[in-house]
Amino acid sequence: MPRVLWTGKLTPQIWLMLNTSNVFAWATGATRDTDAMKERVRKGYDGAFSDHVNHYDEVGSVLQMRSAAEQLRDVDVRGKSVLDIGGGTGVASFLMLRHGASKVVCGDISEKMLVQARLNAEREGYGPNLIEFCRLDAEVLPYDEGSFDVVSMSMTMGLLPNQEKSVAEMARVARPGGLVSIGAHGPDHYWEPIDATVRGMSKRYIFGYRLEFWPEKEKEVRAHMARAGLVDIMTRRVTWKNDFGSGGKAFDFFAAISASWWYGKLPPERVQEEADRTRAYFERENVRIVTDDIIVASGRKPG
Repeated sequence: MPRVLWTGKLTPQIWLMLNTSNVFAWATGATRDTDAMKERVRKGYDGAFSDHVNHYDEVGSVLQMRSAAEQLRDVDVRGKSVLDIGGGTGVASFLMLRHGASKVVCGDISEKMLVQARLNAEREGYGPNLIEFCRLDAEVLPYDEGSFDVVSMSMTMGLLPNQEKSVAEMARVARPGGLVSIGAHGPDHYWEPIDATVRGMSKRYIFGYRLEFWPEKEKEVRAHMARAGLVDIMTRRVTWKNDFGSGGKAFDFFAAISASWWYGKLPPERVQEEADRTRAYFERENVRIVTDDIIVASGRKPG
């Protein structure tokens, strides 16, 4: 079962409010339904709940590239086969190809993300000899043991209910001697827009709902990797602040990059009203700063 209490940074008032809701979600069994939680995230990125995700590349690709480049600093992919889990629209996958990977499989839970990734690959000139695409569940990877030289997860781990299982799966499909690389959400990741979104929304729709986000500390990521049997584990934490210039632009970024999957808890006819209400709160309170907090980790599979 995923952790009940919120694991990231928030203001005290919102932390208390969310955790009261989280305990209620646990008591009613909602937190234990991890299949429903993963399905809600998938549908969000498939655009089932709002149109914000249609602007994913438009507003998010630059920061996605920065995160991917930070993670790739610790990874040598030259001449190697790579599985990119949570590959989204292909930002990290294409970067690894530019760094000399022999072939990359871009995997994601969302078909909409993969459709865009295929279009992006065509535009970049990467054919099926260099990149393939696969819809997958990070907790149950559809590959045999020892299938890849490098298994990478790009800023996806915080969205997974069973993070330990996902790391174990990464280790399983890595070849002996291969590398597992993780870019995980740290405790401060996007805390400002999360806090503002909870403040701006009508609370009646989200009480009793455990938001599907579990950021982690370095020691927790290291522990997952150690329990998966990986060795030579290295971790580091990288943070920076992004100033979007206005609350409206910060909201547009966050709503697109997160796909606003929590709108799945709202009546469909209320989604636009709630989005407008939340965006107005961002603008009114000038919520323009968004923190990126990344735990970069790598470990080798013995053999």
